[in-house]
Amino acid sequence: MEQQATAVPEKKQRILSGIQPSGTPTLGNYIGAMRNWKLLSDEYDCLYMIADLHSITVRQEPAKLRQQSTQLLALLMAIGLDPEKNVLFLQSHVPQHAQLSWVLNCYTYMGEMSRMTQFKDKSAKHSDNINCGLFTYPILMAADILLYQANLVPVGADQTQHLEICRDIATRFNGIYGNVFTVPEGYFPKFGAKVMSLQEPTRKMSKSDPDDCFISMLDNADNIRRKIKRAVTDSDSSIAYDPENKPGVSNLLTIQSALTGESMDAIVASYEGKGYGALKSQLTDVVIDTLAPIQDKFNQYMNDKAYLEQVWRAGAETASRLADRTLSKVMKKVGFVAR
Repeated sequence: MEQQATAVPEKKQRILSGIQPSGTPTLGNYIGAMRNWKLLSDEYDCLYMIADLHSITVRQEPAKLRQQSTQLLALLMAIGLDPEKNVLFLQSHVPQHAQLSWVLNCYTYMGEMSRMTQFKDKSAKHSDNINCGLFTYPILMAADILLYQANLVPVGADQTQHLEICRDIATRFNGIYGNVFTVPEGYFPKFGAKVMSLQEPTRKMSKSDPDDCFISMLDNADNIRRKIKRAVTDSDSSIAYDPENKPGVSNLLTIQSALTGESMDAIVASYEGKGYGALKSQLTDVVIDTLAPIQDKFNQYMNDKAYLEQVWRAGAETASRLADRTLSKVMKKVGFVAR
């Protein structure tokens, strides 16, 4: 009797995502990126990194940085990221990031770094602290990605330049030493929407803006109600999706569509004959209903510090093991004596 061959499961592609603990993520972060992360777990081998090394290019209050890093880990689990299925870790717990970053610094040119538009933008915002880390952090970002041989990296429009320099560095290094790094591709989520500032709807919602401009994922119901009530709309009272001429109203409609899954046409039709008060009231209920269960789980995790520590220790152990494979290969190729 002929023996049937056992099918070998196809190896999953690896995705790395990082988020800085420089403040609580906004509703825009959740809609645009974070809620999609849970959907990736079944299809990809996922690593989710709290990018605390990146955050210190801007001065941080030490106690606050520690608190925000812990809170961010709890929040990642609260949105449904299972630490048994995903690697959740703090960047600073894996020293190989900094070590590979130094090596890659020596394979990156000043001219390449000088063309980074985010350095120019951040230098203008933090003119009193234009430090070397601010200049070279795209190289640390490249190290983050290349260390884990990531196939895919979720990127927004403001990060495409950083992915390109990462690809350039990897290709250059491979050209000198052989096939060392996986050259990553950008991953563009199927689901996502760009959420704009509540007060300046022509600009992206950002946690670095004044409080009334964004909804934090940990805002209570009263704060959410107040912020949406004060959100900029338009001079006329008609409700229509027209980002160019009615950016404020269009932004509110975008949020509702993203959170409910309803089509824009259906939502606009439901407000026929109604004013902005109805839109803001309905949207407030939708946002509160979305965030309340996440906040409940977040509070449960924050009340169990022993479990949080267990998760970040296990995450660091797994991440370090993966990182060591790449770093050992790099060190040998460059010519360093093995320990």
